[in-house]
Amino acid sequence: MSHESLLFTSESVTAGHPDKLCDAISDAILDACLAQDPHARVACETMVKGTETGSTIILAGEIKCAPPQIDYKSVARKTAAAIGYTDHAFGMDAETCDVQLLISTQSPDISQGVDQGDSNQGAGDQGLMFGYATDESESYPTLSGHYMPLSALLSQALTRRLTEVRESGLLPWARPDGKSQVTIEYGAYGVPRRVWAVVIAIQHDDMLERFETEDAEHKFIKSEIQKHVIEAIIPPELMDSKTDIFVNGTGRFVQGGPHADAGITGRKIIVDTYGGMGRHGGGAFSGKDPSKVDRSATYAARWAAKHVVAAKLAKRCEIQLAYAIGVAEPVSVRVTTDGSSSAGITEEEISRRVRNCFDFRPREIIQKLDLLRPIYSATSAGGHFGRESVDGHFTWERLDSDIITALQQS
Repeated sequence: MSHESLLFTSESVTAGHPDKLCDAISDAILDACLAQDPHARVACETMVKGTETGSTIILAGEIKCAPPQIDYKSVARKTAAAIGYTDHAFGMDAETCDVQLLISTQSPDISQGVDQGDSNQGAGDQGLMFGYATDESESYPTLSGHYMPLSALLSQALTRRLTEVRESGLLPWARPDGKSQVTIEYGAYGVPRRVWAVVIAIQHDDMLERFETEDAEHKFIKSEIQKHVIEAIIPPELMDSKTDIFVNGTGRFVQGGPHADAGITGRKIIVDTYGGMGRHGGGAFSGKDPSKVDRSATYAARWAAKHVVAAKLAKRCEIQLAYAIGVAEPVSVRVTTDGSSSAGITEEEISRRVRNCFDFRPREIIQKLDLLRPIYSATSAGGHFGRESVDGHFTWERLDSDIITALQQS
């Protein structure tokens, strides 16, 4: 590696990764509750594990939802089956697996601080949340408008593509579990030069009878992944003959899913956000209703940071919010730009403009971003940020021209 080369790497995982399977189940239960009761209080955790003889899903947490009672076990089974876990050979059979339920109601001590239903509604917990945006993806036509670190944006898009080619039947041998990883080489002033390396792991059918040797099987899989996944996602101007491509580095990936690895909700928080480029407050998203600022305030901080960069006040922006349980106003709001703010505009001035344009009280966030709807299953895999805002989903990714103008003029 050249001494002048600066590299940064991000990873992502598919919807069939055991941790993401847990995120999907937790968010599916959240959506089922919100569809029935928009003011439901949900904190649902999931764990999955398979063995040689069978698999288990454990649902645990606190839920308060208007009747009728939701069949949580059925929601879990349907979610796992939709992701592709319909055969124990894949890592789990959703129809026959054991499902254990450990769910109680939300503590009344917490409820009394978050149930006002007006602008004074307090935060559901203390904590700190970060939002981040950068303009480094804006030079590429197919990636513009996302305001994300390239490594995170591309790794997330690759895993969504891995799921797409499996579900469409384009790669019928692909199984649910998988990962991606992208390394970007940066030049002067943090400008991306090229994709340095791409790493893909994709679970697959046992095809030794067809190809006779593991080497022939591996060469086929690598060729198909490069053609239908990597080349379909990464802009050609970012790839060159020196880009390293690794597919299934051990040679085979037949046994996967919960049989190969236990999964738990909330274990992929860096995958969910900015791939390590922006900081993270530590709170996971999936299975939490929007009264939990771990989720809603992180979305709001991203929304605000994206507007700062889109308004060209800075090339990079990170916003930290901090809350006290039961208190509406944030304890602190911090805006930083990593020295990338536009000429003549200080971080203090950008912070003042952000405070003038955005209301970070939980109830205001929930209303502005329309978060009391069953929109969360779509977020459970492929990243929560840098996605298209369509059909009422990913509202925190929408840019508002009025807000951009206000930020530029305030």
